[in-house]
Amino acid sequence: MAAATLSFRASFEFAEQTKSLASLFNMPSSEYLREAVREKNERVLKERMTYLSKQLSGQHLVENEAMDTAAGDGLE
Repeated sequence: MAAATLSFRASFEFAEQTKSLASLFNMPSSEYLREAVREKNERVLKERMTYLSKQLSGQHLVENEAMDTAAGDGLE
């Protein structure tokens, strides 16, 4: 897998806190940041999937209710 470089600006305090926490867990700061971003990406994707699932479920409920009302069409 080819590596890509991401670059962003952060406050001095953020950078120092990140370095301290990475050190606390015996990790290079780059690995600590990769893991943090990976976890955030997974959380966002999960939230998106949950939202879409609920939206789709609501649509199916409306369609099922519409079909239930069609059951009284004289074909009993």
